Amino acid sequence: MNASKAFAAIALAAVASDGAMGREEAKALRGQLDHRTPFVGLSDQIIGSMFDDLLQILRNDGLDKLVAEAIPALKQEQRETALAVAAQLVHSDRQVEPAEQVFLDRLASQLELPDGRASQILEVIEILHRDSLAS
Repeated sequence: MNASKAFAAIALAAVASDGAMGREEAKALRGQLDHRTPFVGLSDQIIGSMFDDLLQILRNDGLDKLVAEAIPALKQEQRETALAVAAQLVHSDRQVEPAEQVFLDRLASQLELPDGRASQILEVIEILHRDSLAS
């Protein structure tokens, strides 16, 4: 698996981590990738084919296998961004389910980032999504 497919795999795993992928999450997934290199330059057909491959791994082997295959293809900086995007996607429907939190915690550990870095990334994304102006 190359780095771009691995990055997409982790994003897909994030939206599938609660056992369902709603329309809002699918739209958020596409939105997170559309403006990133190399996805911005790929046709819908190529992206569709890539996701077909990733969905096949997800269906046949499960979420853990999909993530385990993806991580080795990513450099540290890519792993950090993948974690941030995964957290962003989990928060995209404004509700973090227990299974999604377990996924993020496990992913943070599996990515083997420097001490405290994963926690820092997850905390920033949580702050970003906090409804701090609600009364």
